[in-house]
Amino acid sequence: MANPRDYQVRSQQAGAQSGTVIDEGLRSYMLRVYNLMAMGLAITGVAAYATSEMAISGGQLTQFGNLIFVSPLKWVVMLAPLGLVFFLSFRIQKMSVSAAQTTFWIYSGMMGLSLASIFLVFTGESIVQTLFVTAASFGALSLWGYTTKRDLTGMGSFLFMGLIGLILAMVVNIFLQSSALQFAISGIGVLIFAGLTAYDTQQIKNMYYEGDDKTVAGRKAIMGALRLYLDFINLFLFMLQFMGNRN
Repeated sequence: MANPRDYQVRSQQAGAQSGTVIDEGLRSYMLRVYNLMAMGLAITGVAAYATSEMAISGGQLTQFGNLIFVSPLKWVVMLAPLGLVFFLSFRIQKMSVSAAQTTFWIYSGMMGLSLASIFLVFTGESIVQTLFVTAASFGALSLWGYTTKRDLTGMGSFLFMGLIGLILAMVVNIFLQSSALQFAISGIGVLIFAGLTAYDTQQIKNMYYEGDDKTVAGRKAIMGALRLYLDFINLFLFMLQFMGNRN
């Protein structure tokens, strides 16, 4: 006669094994997200530095620098990354994983091209220092978002409304050119993207589903990497307003 306790033990062991598989799958999924994000940031950094070397000489713009930062071509450099973000966001469900990943790499390179101008405004040393501070802050915030048991969904709605207000304030300040308002924008921007880093990490974690096939999991990883990439870049740029020493 079978012992009921044997069934209970077997059920507990099966549940533990299932949980282990899910944990391993989740870790693999999140590692892929972070690796994709890191690769995108590396491409952006290399592209920004290489562009600055060609565009800036002795603190002045070269002919190439005038072409991409002063001529009408500057609008292409500024708006192309935004266009690629929308393209990837709306088309990724119809794209192969390799095509989506390639688009993300192209986007990262275009973003590096547009960010090269920071080398004209800020010293290289302060850019590097801010980059390390941003990386440490981002890592801590993302880790908290991954491990916390608190549901951050409500915080996401609040942060989104704050982001809309921040964008409106930035547009207004284009005309006002107020240093006080710019300081406030930078501070609020740091807080918003610090919160979004934790929020997006938890959302990306919750997007994981053990039953996803390779294509669906790959698309989710790319979109997760894009979200964290944008959080990192924006957090870096707003922190640079505080920590950066201007040329």
